[in-house]
Amino acid sequence: MTLETIVNAGLCTGCGACQYAVGEQAVSMRLSASGFLRPVALRTLTGVEQDAVRAVCPGIGLERKEGGQSPRYHPVWGPIVRMEAGHATDEEVRYKGSSGGVLSAILIHLVESGKVDFVVHTRASKAQPLMNETACSATRGEIIDAAGSRYAPASPVSALTAALNRPGRFAFVGKPCDVAAVRKIMDREPAVAARIPYLLSFMCAGTPSMKGTMEMLKRMDMDPSAVTALRYRGDGWPGLACAESADGARRTMEYNEAWGRILNRHLQPRCKMCADGTGEFADIVGADAWHGKDGYPDFTEQEGRSLIIARTAAGEALLGEVKAGGVVSAQAFSETELVAIQPYQYRRKSEQVARRMAAWFLRKPWPRFKNMGIGQCALRYSPVQNAKAFVGTGKRILTGRF
Repeated sequence: MTLETIVNAGLCTGCGACQYAVGEQAVSMRLSASGFLRPVALRTLTGVEQDAVRAVCPGIGLERKEGGQSPRYHPVWGPIVRMEAGHATDEEVRYKGSSGGVLSAILIHLVESGKVDFVVHTRASKAQPLMNETACSATRGEIIDAAGSRYAPASPVSALTAALNRPGRFAFVGKPCDVAAVRKIMDREPAVAARIPYLLSFMCAGTPSMKGTMEMLKRMDMDPSAVTALRYRGDGWPGLACAESADGARRTMEYNEAWGRILNRHLQPRCKMCADGTGEFADIVGADAWHGKDGYPDFTEQEGRSLIIARTAAGEALLGEVKAGGVVSAQAFSETELVAIQPYQYRRKSEQVARRMAAWFLRKPWPRFKNMGIGQCALRYSPVQNAKAFVGTGKRILTGRF
């Protein structure tokens, strides 16, 4: 596939890896009419450049090099070296974070301990508060300022070149697809791998388009052009979406309304095909360790709690270090509890085979996932649910909803 066909087929994640691969003189990430960040070729790409794009693109497929056969590899949840649930011990960090503030606490520890010189992560744009931008942060204040989920398009991998032009080592934080792209780059470029000792991610249900943000603001009765600050979550758990304007107006919306009824109805197509919403290629992954209620996650406001999964030896060592240093308080968490608190992630990966079969039958391009337990997930899943997934995917393809 070419850059153009990847985008036209709906396989683009908007990560920006293609821009890194061929340079910003050849590819630019721009907001499309559909409200997503998409690569635009500024000239005709050569065959070598198209090869470079395919080599790092997470949208067309992902592969676990070790085969996913480790006894620590769970077919649904990926590699699990250590899994716990807890929170940042710093109350400000815990409050500002999307769940228990664990990822922010780890990032602060990394820069303050000198393990990295800065972190590359996403924050609200300083110039356009409704948009996202990638930042290089080197202080506690900068990291806390960027805490909280950003349910809007971001292309952090496109900022990798700028980060590599700075001196020192850094941690990279991004969505699972962003981290998978950086892992591909690191596998190809040892010099880059030497500069990035840690990859951190979080469980992701998908990227909403800017149209989702606009609809949310409309429901809040806020003029998008007047908004000076927008937070999707944080300041509590799960936290309120909050928009503020220059004239002092402030509107809020509960998480279950903002995400559950608005934003998640504007997901980009590739997110609906994803088999890695859990960040399998990261060293450490954070997520909401929801408390259960009547068999479903409980979104009642309470003190934040993060799920923490160390996926590599480096991640396990880092988790042990922040616990020993009192940066994070956490206890063991059983994988058997994950289905109840992350049901969407369980369903999305378990239905991969059925969905791909429907796509193949209707000649719809679909990403390839190799050595990631897809077949095992399908066999463990209900035959009735697999059939429903096949039919539902077929209907969505035929009606153009993909």
